[in-house]
Amino acid sequence: MFAATRVLRQAAAHAERVPSIKFLGRRTTPASVDHSPKPHPASPTHSLPANWGSSTTFSAYRQHAQQHGPLRKTIRPEVDGIGGSPGAALGPIKPPQGLYFDRNELPARFRRQPLTEAEIEAIESGCGFA
Repeated sequence: MFAATRVLRQAAAHAERVPSIKFLGRRTTPASVDHSPKPHPASPTHSLPANWGSSTTFSAYRQHAQQHGPLRKTIRPEVDGIGGSPGAALGPIKPPQGLYFDRNELPARFRRQPLTEAEIEAIESGCGFA
């Protein structure tokens, strides 16, 4: 019974590995690549953004794009440099009405409830339920 397994292991150890993937031809780099902007094939509108035409490059477009705030670089080393303007000049750090920076600033009904002694004991004992 084990002799067949031993024979198969020996055959596998001495066999030459042959890759499963077959490549067709040599690797080649295309002579020219079209870098002109095109909409993504999965785009719902199948068109470029409306303000794309005013930009000649992606970096120029990115200067005016917004994602989670402006993407434009606000530090200008030739003018301000890092630390060139005081923090107060950057604007208020208070959140707008209805937004909160920390969970503890929320109304009491939205705050995290403290654990009871029974819950602490269940967690520490490892059973996971009370």
